[in-house]
Amino acid sequence: MNIIETLEAKHVEELSKDKVIPDFRPGDTLKVNVRIKEGERERVQAYEGVCIARSGKSLNQNFTVRKISYGEGVERVFSLYGPAIASIEVVRSGRVRRSKLYYLRSRRGKSARITERKTYTAKKTSKAANNAEASQSDS
Repeated sequence: MNIIETLEAKHVEELSKDKVIPDFRPGDTLKVNVRIKEGERERVQAYEGVCIARSGKSLNQNFTVRKISYGEGVERVFSLYGPAIASIEVVRSGRVRRSKLYYLRSRRGKSARITERKTYTAKKTSKAANNAEASQSDS
């Protein structure tokens, strides 16, 4: 690693020590809590939508979230380590085969839906544990 990469890695570590940044991919439905400053006051507003793109490396990572607001599509680009983000929560994991979901811009209704990604690892391990317990109780 060169000097710039080491400095960026150190800075990313500093910025992410108090934040929990979940592992998410394009196609996932996210709830991004954004800090909004209005005059003297500061409040947190939730922005929920589908992550349609991720880009950048280390300190310069961005992600784009798209939502439908009053029948109009709205996209917003967030910096992953920016101070405006209070927290990120993955509401639902989506199953997609592309890294950039820009085709969703021209889709409406049912054709814009993304199927949910299912994880079977927990069920397989629990079945294996149940089978092991059953075989031990038989002996």
